[in-house]
Order: sequence, then C-alpha cells, then structure tokens
Amino acid sequence: MLESTVAAIRPLDEAAMAAARELQGRLTKPAGSLGALEPLSVRLAGLAGACPPPLPEPAAVAIFAGDHGVHAQGVTPWPQEVTAQMIANFLAGGAVVNAFARQAGASVTVVDVGVATPIPGAGAEGPGDPTGPRLVAANVRPGTRDMTVTAAMTRDEARVAVETGIRVAGELIDAGAGILLTGDMGIGNTTPSATLVAAFGGVDAEAATGRGTGVDDETYARKVAVVSAALARHEPDPADPLGVLATVGGLEHAALTGLILGAAARRVPVLLDGVIAVSAALAAAAFAPDSVGAMVAGHRSAEPGATAALRHLGLEPLIDLGLRLGEGTGALLALPVVTGAVRVLHEVATFDSAGVAEK
Repeated sequence: MLESTVAAIRPLDEAAMAAARELQGRLTKPAGSLGALEPLSVRLAGLAGACPPPLPEPAAVAIFAGDHGVHAQGVTPWPQEVTAQMIANFLAGGAVVNAFARQAGASVTVVDVGVATPIPGAGAEGPGDPTGPRLVAANVRPGTRDMTVTAAMTRDEARVAVETGIRVAGELIDAGAGILLTGDMGIGNTTPSATLVAAFGGVDAEAATGRGTGVDDETYARKVAVVSAALARHEPDPADPLGVLATVGGLEHAALTGLILGAAARRVPVLLDGVIAVSAALAAAAFAPDSVGAMVAGHRSAEPGATAALRHLGLEPLIDLGLRLGEGTGALLALPVVTGAVRVLHEVATFDSAGVAEK
C-alpha cells in the first residue's frame, strides 16, 4: 500500500494553476490585494487539476494518538496515562479541538495507533451519537520503545502505522471529505518530533527542541540531551524515511505521514497543525517530494522545530497566534482562510462581468 500510494502522487497541474492566476488577475480587486490567499488558491487549483478547485469542504480532523517509550527519560512532567484520558475527553466532546471543530463544522475521528494504557469508557465506535467524534481502534503496539536505548519501532511496525494513516485518509475522502486536518495526541510526543525535525531538516537538537507543554529549564535541557542522544545512537538517514520514523519517530508521527501521503495521492488538500504534524510532513516529503503540493501550513506553532520544518518544506503558515496545544486546533482555526481563498475564485465577479472599469 505504501509504495502504490507514493507512486500515485504527481506534481501540481501547471495548466490549472495558470488558469487560476489568470482568473485572479480578472477579479474585481487590485492584483495581489489578497496576499497569501492568491498563491494558495493557485496551488489548490493545481492540486485539483481544475480552476476553480472544489471548495475544501466538508472538513475532517483525524487525531492520531500514541505513547512514547522516551517518556521514561523524564522529558515531560505529565503522566503517560493522560494520553488515554484525553482521548476519552475527545470522544466526550470536551476538548479544545472539539469546540473548534463544532465551530468549523468539521468531523472528528480519533485513531488509537499506539496508546499504552486503556482508554476510559471507550468502545470501538466511541459515544452513542453517530455524528459525534468516533474512535478507530488501530493499535500497532502499546507505545514506542525508548529511542535512546533502541529503535522506537521496527520497520514493519512503522510501515503498519504509515499504512494506517493512508487507510484513514482514504476512508475519510471516500466518505466525502474535501479537506483533511491533522490532529495528534501523545504525552511526550514533542521529543520525537524534535528528533524528526533534526534528522530531516538538518538542524541541531537545540534548534529543533522546544518546551512542549511548558517544561522548566531543567526538563528542557534534558529534552535537548535526549534528542542529541537519539540522533547519535541511530544516525538516521533522511534518504530512508521509513527507517527514520522507525528509529526516532512515534506511531502517531508515522500515521500522520500516511495521512498526508494518502491525501496527496487522492489530490485532496491536507491542512497541517503544529510541530507534530509538520515533523510528519517532513517524512512525507522524503517519501514523495510532490506531496508538499497537497500540504497547507495552518499555523506557526510556538515550538521552534515547527518553524525549522516549515522552512525546510518551503511552506508559509496562514496564521501565527503563538499556539502550542496540538490536537488539530491551529489547523481548525486556519480552515476558514483556506475556504475563503477558494471561494474567491468561485464567487467574485470579474471586471468584465461586473461592468467595472480596470485601471
């Protein structure tokens, strides 16, 4: 599945992008006056191979959840059980991502790809409301291994996680989703994210590592040391993205990589959230450079690794609000911007049709 998905990813359609640029130039507004929305609409036309591209709706948030063996190194003060407890909160509709998803009219799917502890009160289908958040049981293993001691996953485990993400992307698109939004949950997951950013982005451990949930100076120094130790132990090769994910990634990172690849193969945009998502996006780009054409950077996370990753991908975030929550919250806040960029091509009159004189 992974190889066929990567093989299906193609460059953006140049003719559709040229048509979108030409249409932007005829709309009743000064050329360039919509700033970043104009090249975004052009890129989405290229992804869809049509001008105007389809409106990016309905939106579907996929939250991939997993735990991390590196938690044992004291990289976060939060207990590992919080991962499962927060999944229960997602399913009950009580998290920030739920509030923002209701505001945006987006569905929420939570995928247990590697949670280490039981999820309180959860059944395979989640709560009784069929329109509410749902849980997909796809646990590859109960958390990764400690990447400072051994590989976080085997290559086979990493592949299964990536292909889980591909499968979820296909299911959501087949159900009608016009845009996918990345979400994540996993106590300690900013540490493997930083390691992935360093491995794929060519930056050092300190530049890639942030304070996650707001750790103190001592814990931050420990995180940097842990990232450095994992890089030194495994010497991950960015030309082998599956190997990088297996040695220093997380199960949710691997699944997010698959979600991005699956969306790109189906030529559906994927709106990236914070540092967890953009570290996975680096892996997706290593598998298939043209997958970047499907990626839209929702926001600039406060985590420094996110900025380093976006720079490496050549993506500019749509909003910058100092967010560092994850879950998919920043992507959801950016969703109306993406929709607006496309709606302009559908609904704004041209100078000719409106009878407005051009300069």
